[in-house]
Amino acid sequence: MAFMTVAHYLQILERSWKNQDGNKTAQFLSLRHDHAKFPNYQVEQAEGIVDKFLTSPLDELVCLHFKCLFYIGKQDFLEAYQAQSTLVQCFAKIMQSQKEENWSLPIMYIIASDLRLVAQLAEKQRVGSTENPGEILEKAAECLMGCFRVCAADNRSADEDTKRIGMLGLVNQLFKVYFRINKLHLCKPLIRAIESSQFKEIFPLGQQVTYRYFVGRKSMYDSNYKAADEYLTYAFENCHKTSRKNKKLILTYLVPVKMLLGYIPSRQVLEKYGIVDEFWDLVKAVCQGNLKLFDELMDKHESFFITSGIYLIIDKLKIIAYRNLFRKVYLILNTHQIPVESLQRALESLGQDADLDETECLVANLIYQGKIKGYISHQHRKVVVSKQNPFPPLTSLS
Repeated sequence: MAFMTVAHYLQILERSWKNQDGNKTAQFLSLRHDHAKFPNYQVEQAEGIVDKFLTSPLDELVCLHFKCLFYIGKQDFLEAYQAQSTLVQCFAKIMQSQKEENWSLPIMYIIASDLRLVAQLAEKQRVGSTENPGEILEKAAECLMGCFRVCAADNRSADEDTKRIGMLGLVNQLFKVYFRINKLHLCKPLIRAIESSQFKEIFPLGQQVTYRYFVGRKSMYDSNYKAADEYLTYAFENCHKTSRKNKKLILTYLVPVKMLLGYIPSRQVLEKYGIVDEFWDLVKAVCQGNLKLFDELMDKHESFFITSGIYLIIDKLKIIAYRNLFRKVYLILNTHQIPVESLQRALESLGQDADLDETECLVANLIYQGKIKGYISHQHRKVVVSKQNPFPPLTSLS
């Protein structure tokens, strides 16, 4: 954007507000718009200039916007957060007073997203302080809930002007906060509100992709892998093809979920999105029952798995590696009565420190999960497997 005087900027804002142009107004109230980097917009007390051009209620929003920019310029993100938080609260009241119209929803999306980002910067600035970590983000979420309640309270049913179609955009912002501060239980009522909404299928596709990505991740943490697969697959397939970074992010969670359900990702897809190094050898280790390689890869990529939040789910893949190793032993011995000692020796050959009792325990767990059909004869220390399909395909268990 070429340099624009504050007077010109205010005239554009006043005109777009009067014309109920939500998108343009949102653009000029965004902390990420080009105007935000110019010092003449970074004003702590802007009432003098703003009141010459704007009237209530827009004047207050713009003064708070300038104040927020002022503190961002000073690198004082806590004060910037306070200004942006007040702006969002003022806007919620304005939106509530706008009966039977929803043209201002784009403004809500922008200022809500900006509030979350400023709150994150404020949290970073407080690192090392004795105050509660995540407190600012939690307060930001409470502020966003004020907007959510305004949208949810609009009871007009099938009206295209209802504010309820703004709910999903806010839910996605709240998800981003709750995942960051590790309060996933707070997502549950929001998911319930969206799933029961009559607008569920007509929310913008981009918002639906984001929503399903987060619900998929939550399902994964809740060990509901079938639901996780469904939501993450939708997010991956409907994410715009140019958004490679987002598709890679979705795939980071979808791959281990698919593997737990018995599906093997293709090397081609992993290569396309740049995660072949982290996953392909792991796929081979699990399929081959190579527990030694599995353990080595867990150590090698530990920081990636932990920072991605998938370490525990990757660790659960080890039980499938055990199953595949025991299947190999079964095929080699070609008998339905497998000595536990043979399974133990196979484990030891791959660096696993397991005695006979621990080996039996592993087999019992696999039988309980339905990954092996059979029973353990403790008297003869043998695993007696079914003569029909003793190692059912994992996909049949999901």
